[in-house]
This record gives sequence, structure tokens and C-alpha cells, in this order.
Amino acid sequence: MMLMINLVLWILSSSALRTTNADEMIKLPPCNYSAIYNFGDSNSDTGGIFAAFYPPAPPSGETYFGRPAGRASDGRLIIDFIADHLGIAYLSPYLDSIGSNFQRGANFATGGATIQRPNGSWFENGRSPFPLEIQVEHFTQFKDRTSYFQNQGDECSRKRLPQPGNFSKALFTIDIGQNDIALGQNIPIANILNLFILQVRGLYYRGARAFWIHNTGPIGCLPLTVVKVQNPAPGYLDENGCVKSQNDMALEFNKKLKDEIAKLRKELSDAAVVYVDMYSAKYELISHAKNLGFEDPFEICCGYHGIGYDVWCGNKGNVNGTEVFAGSCANPSKVISWDSVHYSEAANHWVANRILNGSLSDPPIDVKRACNKQ
Repeated sequence: MMLMINLVLWILSSSALRTTNADEMIKLPPCNYSAIYNFGDSNSDTGGIFAAFYPPAPPSGETYFGRPAGRASDGRLIIDFIADHLGIAYLSPYLDSIGSNFQRGANFATGGATIQRPNGSWFENGRSPFPLEIQVEHFTQFKDRTSYFQNQGDECSRKRLPQPGNFSKALFTIDIGQNDIALGQNIPIANILNLFILQVRGLYYRGARAFWIHNTGPIGCLPLTVVKVQNPAPGYLDENGCVKSQNDMALEFNKKLKDEIAKLRKELSDAAVVYVDMYSAKYELISHAKNLGFEDPFEICCGYHGIGYDVWCGNKGNVNGTEVFAGSCANPSKVISWDSVHYSEAANHWVANRILNGSLSDPPIDVKRACNKQ
């Protein structure tokens, strides 16, 4: 009986502590970010891979931009909604030099990017030649060249670049790891995370101070995973229809990532490092899709996928002997999955609203105050 009483008291005290911490976070001053610098894969790529290799095609971008805008979605991504929330213009991809303005930040993410260095030829198994290590190197070059052009360049160049002293006042967002898990090569998660932490540490030594780091989402709930991973054994799907083995890998990665970030906070004395639980936000959306105004969470808006065939969004292909064109669905705002791997604008908007207030973050701090060290 006494044990039960102590347990209840511990739960109540823990709840009170969380509430107190959240209240204290709200009292922190908002950050005046000079810019956003983003690193990641296609979940946050705003045109990098398209600028480097091939142009985007309709119907991508149709909902918000009215044209292909370098994003694997019908509209905006979560990074776009973060920028909106902070009053910063949408990030230009670092690899796109035409018409880009980098005064308030740059996007180094590329579709297919991994934390590990890719093996074999470029785009083998859908991988990008720009892993996190190269993205951080691109940032290093960007920072060095910015200093040069601010001192030596013409007025037009200076207006399109940040002030050299503003890098430490920027928000550094990172969303990568999904491809490492989905394309796993039997490399231990600890090895992948060592590479990840090494790059975060490198950004810190290059002046980064405020980090907003996303964990990876429930890859077992991606429609592509569900149609490709077939297992006759009972119980391979969870109660929501997601592939449990894939989600278990994501959860293991996320747990170890959170532990490594906790260690990193102690090491990087001047940094504010926020861990954001994207997995919980996305799984909540998938679990309650119909109650939240969406259709079946495994419906695909643009594309056809099954055993033995893949027709990606905006392409023509063969599905069981029939020639098809992968156009968009009638109402993308009701669908979570845009193309079987990436989310629709409506789903990205819902997830962004779920994470921006800090309720799924460690520490529980909203993105506008994420520069405050805890």
C-alpha cells in the first residue's frame, strides 16, 4: 500500500515539475534569429536536389505555389512553416544560385541525403551525393565566402548575403536519418549517430549556437513501406496498420539520438540544443487521421506503388499491364501522404503546428525561444 502511495506521489510530482518547466520556458525571452540554416533530406529540401540534377515536374507544388517549387509535396514543407512562424522568408537551396537570396538563411538539405557517406554510384538506392558531412562542408564554404564578399563584393552581392557576425544568432535546423534507417546497410545505429554528432559538433565550432533537431518519423507507416514490406506472419503490423519492425528501428534510433543530444548539451557549453519528437507528432496524425479531417492514412495522392511496380508522382508507367500517368488526387488537403514517402502540405501544416509550441520537445521550449540555453 505504501509503495502505491509513493508511486502516485511520484507521478503527481513529476507532472507538476513538467508544468513548472513549461511555465518557466514561456517566460524566456523570444529569440531574434538572424537567419535559418537547414540540413537534411527530402523532408526539408526546398529545391537543392532539383537545382543540382533535374528540374521538378507537375503536379508538385500545385496547392500553394501553383507550380513545381523544388519540394516533394503539393505545397509547403515543415521547414517552410517554421520559417513562416519566425517571420523569415522561405529558404533558398544552397545549390540553386539563380534568383536566390541568402540574407536570412540557406537550405543545405537534399533529397535522398543520409548521415552516412553513400556507397557506390550517385543515387544508388535513391541516395544523394550530399550526405550530412558534405552539407556541413557546404555551410563552411558559404560562411567563408560570405565574409569575403561582404568585404570585397559589390553592393548587389552584399544585399543577398548575411552579415558575417550573424551566424551565431541564427537557428540551425536538422532533419535527417530517415534514409539511413530505410536503406539500412546493417550499419550499427551507434556508428550512424557518431557521424551525426560529429557534424553537429562541427557546426558549433563554426559558430552555430541554437539547434532545433528533429528525430525521425514512423517510417513503418509510410504507404510505400506498407505496400512493399509483406509478411505472412501474423502481428507484423501494429494496431494502426504500420509495419512494426520498421517503426521499431526508428524508435531505437530516436532513443539513442536523444541520449546523445543530452550528452552534447553538457559538452557544448554555449549551445542551446532542442530535441524535437517528430515521431510522436506524425504517429499521432496517422493514428487519428479520420478524426482530424483526413482520409485513410495509407492513401497516396500522387503515384502508384505495389509489388513489382512503382510509378512516381508526375511520371508515366505501367501498372499490371496498364499504362498510367501519376497525377494528383482530387483533394490533396484530405490526404496525409503526397507520394507514398512524403507528406502533403495539409499534413505538414498539422505536424508543424504540433511541434512549434515545444510540447514535444526536450527541453519543452517553443521554436521562438529555442536560442535560450537550458
